Amino acid sequence: METSEKNKAYWRKNLQYLAILLGIWFITSYLCSIMFVDQLDKIQIRGYRLGFYFAQQASIWIFVELIFVYAWLMNRLEKKYQTPETAEDPQ
Repeated sequence: METSEKNKAYWRKNLQYLAILLGIWFITSYLCSIMFVDQLDKIQIRGYRLGFYFAQQASIWIFVELIFVYAWLMNRLEKKYQTPETAEDPQ
């Protein structure tokens, strides 16, 4: 595969990961915490309303987890599209 084709494939996959992860973040932080909070408050877990839980805790925890997922995905992606020039140790 030519280098420019590899770069295009790499960035296409990177943007795909970003779109999916940002979509998950949008759903949990905006929709579940703001838009659908009244519907989610009808569900209780351990005495806490689910809408309140998303607004106060879950959206933050999910965001932090998405950071780790993105780092893991990018490590895999970089190994997959690694070229001989980037494979060498720069030192």
